[in-house]
Amino acid sequence: MINITFPDGAVRQYESGVTALDIAKSISEGLARKVLAAKVNGQVVDATRPVTTDATLQLLTWTDTDGKSTMWHSSAHLMAEALEALYPGVKLGYGPSIENGFYYDIDLGDRTISEEDLKAIEAKMVELSKKNSEYVRKDVSKADALAYFTEKGDPYKIETINELPDGSITFYTQGGFTDLCRGPHIPNTGFIKSIKLTSIAGAYWRGNEKNKMLTRIYGITFPNQKELDEYLTLIEEAKKRDHRKLGKELELFMFSEKVGLGLPMWLPKGAMLRERLQRFLQEAQLASGYLPVVTPHIGNKNLYVTSGHYEKYGKDSFQPIHTPEEGEEFMLKPMNCPHHCELYKGSPKSYKDLPVRFAEFGTVYRYEQHGELHGLTRVRGFTQDDAHLFCRPDQVKEEFQKVIDLVMYVFNSLSFTEYTAQISLRDKEDRSKYIGTEENWNLAEQAIIESAAEKGLNTVIEYGEAAFYGPKLDFMVKDALGRKWQLGTIQVDYNLPERFELEYIGADNQRHRPVMIHRAPFGSLERFIAVLIEHCAGKFPLWLAPTQVKILPISEKTQAYAEKVAELLKKAEIRAEIDDRSEKIGKKIRDTELAKVPYMLVLGEKEAADNIVAVRRQAKGDLGTMTLEQFTALVNEEVINRKPIE
Repeated sequence: MINITFPDGAVRQYESGVTALDIAKSISEGLARKVLAAKVNGQVVDATRPVTTDATLQLLTWTDTDGKSTMWHSSAHLMAEALEALYPGVKLGYGPSIENGFYYDIDLGDRTISEEDLKAIEAKMVELSKKNSEYVRKDVSKADALAYFTEKGDPYKIETINELPDGSITFYTQGGFTDLCRGPHIPNTGFIKSIKLTSIAGAYWRGNEKNKMLTRIYGITFPNQKELDEYLTLIEEAKKRDHRKLGKELELFMFSEKVGLGLPMWLPKGAMLRERLQRFLQEAQLASGYLPVVTPHIGNKNLYVTSGHYEKYGKDSFQPIHTPEEGEEFMLKPMNCPHHCELYKGSPKSYKDLPVRFAEFGTVYRYEQHGELHGLTRVRGFTQDDAHLFCRPDQVKEEFQKVIDLVMYVFNSLSFTEYTAQISLRDKEDRSKYIGTEENWNLAEQAIIESAAEKGLNTVIEYGEAAFYGPKLDFMVKDALGRKWQLGTIQVDYNLPERFELEYIGADNQRHRPVMIHRAPFGSLERFIAVLIEHCAGKFPLWLAPTQVKILPISEKTQAYAEKVAELLKKAEIRAEIDDRSEKIGKKIRDTELAKVPYMLVLGEKEAADNIVAVRRQAKGDLGTMTLEQFTALVNEEVINRKPIE
């Protein structure tokens, strides 16, 4: 007999070799029909996998993130089976689950697949799913695995197998389809009820531009049609909110291939939006004791060799720039932290001087492959709201918690009210990708875990997501459509102070090493603004809106009054524009609504004669007439209080 411990702490005994599916059936047949996989001692496994020793066990259903991921991975295999049936000889690359659904990279040779073909593939998947074929796992020797895919003629699987150690290779088979896979998978194809293939894209094999371009087919599945319909509705709303579409319509930013892919350029309205966000955070930072600094856009290559960034990220950085005469090598700045370390080191520090908090809106550059660029969310040049705090070990927790408070202030001010704090720790097994001592890592991880707990944050722990120099707290924010985005981050770092030999003189008159905290509440201005645009559908809160008021004269007779109103609003520091087009007032109102301007002032002859304004609020309609002083007070009160997005 073995002891199985459940999430609620209950312990039950079962025969050795019992499966999660057996356990679910022993509880109820209804539960068994919902179990997609299981988490045994923290590892996600097949629900049909035998458990032979004492273990903790969680049954995973569609309501669990790991349950969804398992079903979507199995759906990728189902799609591959359908593709092999419809396109004999197709070669298969990778087919993982992703945040929303799955994809499979395939090589069709001289054939092509278009969007029109997706319906036929969906239909074949539905046909295959109804067979209720079990997903069967099998351990395979490396020689047998190579022999199988050599006979099948699949070069991508052969390349992958050649890199795997013998004894670690498994196949999964469902119906007439077998794939190289480590799993896990759902019990059978019958769990996959509703299927939608969403798009086709190109993808280089293994993401390497030197490799062949494969066809990537994206899809998503659900256990019922209702959830699929809700998802498709969500997708349509997301298309309307796409920051690339709205950024163009609202004249916020643009890209130019002549300037360079992945290098956004900000138009006047977008530049003003950026500046207001910067000013908002700068004011909060100054009140919290941060010191503004500015560092160059380039740095000597040796700076990043010292920090370890060159070793870890050199391949993702722009190549060194050679000076014409001296032979020095410079790089476009990939990170701000090495520069801030040098700033700290520039003058002696006493324990009384700490903490030192350097803050900079620093632009950094990282090479992203062409196919990975995506609007403002994946670019090659971006500005981080970066700050680095240098403190004594006894100050770490207090400083970390103050940064949490600052992040909360930023999110709440911009209506991001749902978020999870992800504690990103080292990989449990592979420590080779991290720098620093075990002792320092343990101290840093403990500081983050305790700080998050004391602040009462809703947290999850993710292993393997730490930065190479230290663990971090990543804020996963949910937007208005329920999508999750990684925005703010806080990191504790004992390692860069070691590498840069940073010091302070302690109360004992001895030299000590400070601890470094990295933090960026926005993450980057580009990504944050992209998420903000989609979160509020371009309807920015009044204090951020590029144009706060649009003045709409009904005719030329009220043009002079409109100009007078605009001047008075300008003096009151309210951003206003006049729509002086020769259009009917109805069209002006509709166009202003589409431009998402918060307030409109409709000015006719009566308004001009009585020295008043007729006020309309975006999406709310007519608010009646009022004096300009009353309107100015209304706007200023909303701006000062930073009323959130409605």
